[in-house]
Amino acid sequence: MPRIAQAAREMLTGQLLPFWQKLRDEEYGGYIGYMGHDLALDRRAEKGCILNSRILWFFSEAAMATGDEALVPYARHAFRFLLQNCLDPAYGGVYWSLTYNGKPLDDTKHTYNQAFAVYALSAYCRLTGEAKALETAQGLFRLIEARCTDEGGYLEAFTRDFKPASNEKLSENGVLAARTMNTLLHVFEGYAGLYQAAPDPEVATALRRILGIYADKIYDPALRRQRVFFDQEYNSLIDLTSYGHDIESSWLIDWGCGLLGDKALTAKIAGINSELADSVLHAAFNGSLANECERGVVDAHRIWWVQAEALLGFVNAWQKQPARTDYRDAAAALWRYITQRLVDPRCGEWFWRLDERGLPDPQKPMVEPWKCPYHNGRMCMELMRRDPDVLV
Repeated sequence: MPRIAQAAREMLTGQLLPFWQKLRDEEYGGYIGYMGHDLALDRRAEKGCILNSRILWFFSEAAMATGDEALVPYARHAFRFLLQNCLDPAYGGVYWSLTYNGKPLDDTKHTYNQAFAVYALSAYCRLTGEAKALETAQGLFRLIEARCTDEGGYLEAFTRDFKPASNEKLSENGVLAARTMNTLLHVFEGYAGLYQAAPDPEVATALRRILGIYADKIYDPALRRQRVFFDQEYNSLIDLTSYGHDIESSWLIDWGCGLLGDKALTAKIAGINSELADSVLHAAFNGSLANECERGVVDAHRIWWVQAEALLGFVNAWQKQPARTDYRDAAAALWRYITQRLVDPRCGEWFWRLDERGLPDPQKPMVEPWKCPYHNGRMCMELMRRDPDVLV
């Protein structure tokens, strides 16, 4: 039985990287934005800037994780496209999406989108030492802090020139949110990546501010879960548990908080995250992880990114509490589920969604602005880095 870290390396190098390498658009730049369930590419589909940022992050981190210099040109290709096409030269920030040939299509500015560009550029800077990457990431950090915040925290959607706009893009389940847990989580992630690339007191201050909001506004200690959608005053708008985001937060916020080197803060946040992981394990895991629970009704679909984050969350929880072998066993079971059910044998990428019988949804594409190598690629690289003693 192989160790899970070795199996993850083989998945990364033998399946995920070859799949995404084939999507490089040599004619118009960036990466092709859509592949249907039938594996047919649409070379004229829109190119989501979040997708391009995540691909830039993926190839940058994969080149560092594997030491494979042949991956650097793939990261460079995404970096050039981000600089030349995704950034708005008039008002600053990153567009939401572009046409297939790199022209602005949806010029909305969303805080979530800016944060992923910071994350990606920071990884590329760590890979290459490229000064322009760090300069651009720091500029976007300053833009978020200046244009996308208020006294209460982080705001969501804006017009091209940063006037407030409606937040349909990051609202779901029939609500329209002024603030979301999801955006806050990924602003934290982007800032943590920037701090990893270039430790800076201003970034550290922003990270501490976000951790305060997380502990005081987002996490619900009575329910042992995160609240998801809020009005401007952090009143929760819906009774919703997002199991995927809870388990993602449980390891990702541990990682980012640890970068600050503050033992007291780390202990506080680690306690919250341990409660989240335990709650998810007992409420939603049965060999794989359910999607969410709205008003007491569980959505039992198995979503690709939820399984990836769950595996990492359980490994993280076990490494914090080695006596909790139930976390280790859950990670091993989830790896088997992923490899047996979720990986598409035709191409090596994962299906978007499986139903209760474990069958893939043919209406869900393999690639589109939200379907990317970020979650499953990161899972592989984190397992390689952590090298947990889990057999699969």
